Amino acid sequence: MGRCRGDIETNFEVRSFDADMSIEEYGRLPKHPLYIVLDNLRSAFNVGAIFRLCDTMRVSGLYLCGYTAYPPHHKLRKTSLGTVDFVPWRHFDSAVEAVTVLHDKGVQVWAAETTSHSTPYTDIRCPRRIGIVFGNEALGVSPEVLRLCDDFVEIPTYGFKNSLNVATSVAVIGYRLLEAIKREDNADTA
Repeated sequence: MGRCRGDIETNFEVRSFDADMSIEEYGRLPKHPLYIVLDNLRSAFNVGAIFRLCDTMRVSGLYLCGYTAYPPHHKLRKTSLGTVDFVPWRHFDSAVEAVTVLHDKGVQVWAAETTSHSTPYTDIRCPRRIGIVFGNEALGVSPEVLRLCDDFVEIPTYGFKNSLNVATSVAVIGYRLLEAIKREDNADTA
């Protein structure tokens, strides 16, 4: 039992442990129809944080492209808290190759990029299966990949800088897409 806000007694417990199941059981759980594509990320620490996000979102795949760090890599193992062992991931020589593979699977692919045609993340209607490309921390999604994408989504920014940290962007957009996917699933069962 915890205490918060002065003398107000609360009845909650903080979960301070991993899921109450084996890695094998976790691996058999259905994955959400969401793919995260990383286009030439510079920071292995960002990639490690994104591995953790992909675990919490239970994505179908994390595609690590170009010079984006991929396992085995000591910085990834440390930052990801070991999620590199059970998040489904693949390395591609380029994000163009990853987008092509997703299109071949019938998956729509969007880019998280500020363009004149981007939809704010709060206004998106999610297809059944989606891949989302996140670009390099300084350069964004490469132009050749942008040309292959089916749509563009952005997180509006109100400061001087035009972007957020890439791992933060994966969290914001990824969870918004999961919310949209779950809403569509619930509408189908109603």
